[in-house]
Amino acid sequence: MKQTRLLLTLIFVSFSIFYCSAQTIATFSVKLDKISNAIDVPASINLDEVTFLSDTSIALFEVQGKNQIPVPFQIKQEGHRVMYWSISPSGKTNFTYVLAKIAPTSFNFISAVNDGSSITITSNEKQLLRYYNTTVYPPAGIDSVYKRSGFIHPLWTPHGQELTRIQAPDHYHHYGIWNPWTHVLFEKDTVDFWNLNAKQGTVRFAKMVSKTNGPIFSEFEALHEHVVLKRGAQKVALNELQTIRVYQPDKNNDYYIVDITSQMNCATESPFLILEYRYAGMGWRTTGYWNNTNCEVLTSEGKTRKDTDGTRAKWCIVQGELPGNENGGIAFLSYPANYNFPEPMRIWTLNTNVRGDMFFSFAPTKDRNWLLEPGKTYVQKYRMVVFNGKFDAAKAESAWQTYANPPKVLVTKNGMK
Repeated sequence: MKQTRLLLTLIFVSFSIFYCSAQTIATFSVKLDKISNAIDVPASINLDEVTFLSDTSIALFEVQGKNQIPVPFQIKQEGHRVMYWSISPSGKTNFTYVLAKIAPTSFNFISAVNDGSSITITSNEKQLLRYYNTTVYPPAGIDSVYKRSGFIHPLWTPHGQELTRIQAPDHYHHYGIWNPWTHVLFEKDTVDFWNLNAKQGTVRFAKMVSKTNGPIFSEFEALHEHVVLKRGAQKVALNELQTIRVYQPDKNNDYYIVDITSQMNCATESPFLILEYRYAGMGWRTTGYWNNTNCEVLTSEGKTRKDTDGTRAKWCIVQGELPGNENGGIAFLSYPANYNFPEPMRIWTLNTNVRGDMFFSFAPTKDRNWLLEPGKTYVQKYRMVVFNGKFDAAKAESAWQTYANPPKVLVTKNGMK
């Protein structure tokens, strides 16, 4: 039986090489810097500049010596068609791919499934991320003002441990990974969208805009409304389109990648002035398993949990011990075009939280105001590398470099369209 399978494999590879070579549309070349060679790298091209053939009649292959190995890819319409795939460095820096006119190989999908109350992204039967598109209420006996929707919880490690926490008794308004602004001037009044007990504002899920599944990533877009609650009425002051994309993990890796993009627009003709405050923006209340003895922090500037709060960084690793005698965490990366980059951070140091509970946030308005004007779009982008084991500065810098500077793909066309 093994000999038969080996023979069939050899026949398939030989046939693929011959057939792909005869039907080649284009060749792609990619070169990674050594510093960008630690983790998988998302890559993409404008497919319409290469071919107008549909995704059901093209296939992608990586050239490995004399062999051409099928590579999963995904096409997304973004005004033009964009082809995505993932580069697995494995010690290499130079890669060659062939795009061929041939029916594509079938690969497993990473999928986002909406059960009516939440969306869960799953890969190879493993849950990775859950997002609540319905309102979650606080525990019985706690003021319902602490209700919230439009947040991520749980975010799981590749091995299944939870990295987020909601409704901690010391901060019932903390919701996993979520995104309110704390001190805003709107229509001649200040509004707090973060501290729900102030009863001034909240952020809520409004509607699901889109959902995409595929072999490279699963993605959904959700509209969030930043709502003013003052004077007995509700008024939407800011619309936020939040896109959450989770890349398919390689089964041999102990990490996966999550991209969060926030596009903000004023919902009225009034400006939305985010005032300087010590915390605001994309926050992460971490697992309650972490304390002052088993959780550590490292930033791109070499700061640790002792001296991180208020400093700036392009990336920050928060990691620690987890159930099951394992370690894990998140390398949180900030995009260079973000407001006030490199961004200040709000982090609970060992001085600010004696128990050692952990909270992290990139807080772009920690040291300055940010005026959002009507008729304009403002974008904040973040990448999370979610992992088991331990992450170090070299890996985080590699991940940030490929996020900030995606690999350039050199395309050689064969004239087929």
